[in-house]
Amino acid sequence: MDKHLISLDGVSPQGFADLLAVAVYLKRRRAAGVAEHALAGRTLAMIFEKPSLRTRLSFEVGVHELGGHALHLRGEEVGLGVREPVRDAARVLSRMVHGIMLRTFKHETLLELAKHATVPVINGLCDLFHPCQALADVLTIKEHLGTTAKLKVAFIGDANNVCRSLARACILGGSELVLACPQGYGFDAAFRAGLGADAARVTEVRDPAEAARGAHVLYTDVWTSMGQEAETSDRAKAFAGYRIDGKLIAAARPDCLVMHDLPAHRGEEITDEAVEHPRSVIFDQAENRLHAQKAVMRLLMAPDRDRVVAAARAES
Repeated sequence: MDKHLISLDGVSPQGFADLLAVAVYLKRRRAAGVAEHALAGRTLAMIFEKPSLRTRLSFEVGVHELGGHALHLRGEEVGLGVREPVRDAARVLSRMVHGIMLRTFKHETLLELAKHATVPVINGLCDLFHPCQALADVLTIKEHLGTTAKLKVAFIGDANNVCRSLARACILGGSELVLACPQGYGFDAAFRAGLGADAARVTEVRDPAEAARGAHVLYTDVWTSMGQEAETSDRAKAFAGYRIDGKLIAAARPDCLVMHDLPAHRGEEITDEAVEHPRSVIFDQAENRLHAQKAVMRLLMAPDRDRVVAAARAES
């Protein structure tokens, strides 16, 4: 993550630990009322091709709390690859802002933007990855369980962008991920190949109860992601039974965490009982998007990266 955050693939275990440490450091300082000015005079352009609640809130509030300014741009206003080539937009943006956050349909758009931008580019979500969500997820796990190592994280549902990034985050944190999904909705060969020697720490089963057995974390997401609306009916049939409910929670460890990245379709992939369960940390996850993304911006866009990392390590 020397220049951009496109996925977690290029992040080292130490870099991942530092990101979490800086997030915790900034969260503590916020709770203590300590003002941050690391991004004073700096602007983040936020481009949204997909709708958002948590992504916009967390980035906009985060930039403000770091002393900078956020500029919201609708996808149709910018027209990446439509009104003008992505490479041209990247050059224009780079001359006027200090960082770019893109929430997009296509991973390729993100890659081209990063290739031609001279300022940091942050992936706010694409069809393949959602690294900021995974950072918030693991931050939440660490807060509640005290560690990111030697845990079993069970993901119930589709091997989507959230699941892919979570799998990489689990590896970086020293844990394993077990995906429970119907046939045909698991990880593709390209993703597994990208995991290299770590592929053995990401397994796949068909039975949600098998995945839940002994799990420290039960995680799910919607059956149909944005851009897959035409598949809604087929996915509803395929994923029937792949949900987190009271019975599945009982099959996991007594101290398991219940997680969902939101928005949730209550009654489909997760029940009301599970969302409101005493072990649910779903809204802690949502809040931690703010703290995790402040850490990302602090390390990519501010000039004193080494100083804040040293301060965060000293407190961790």
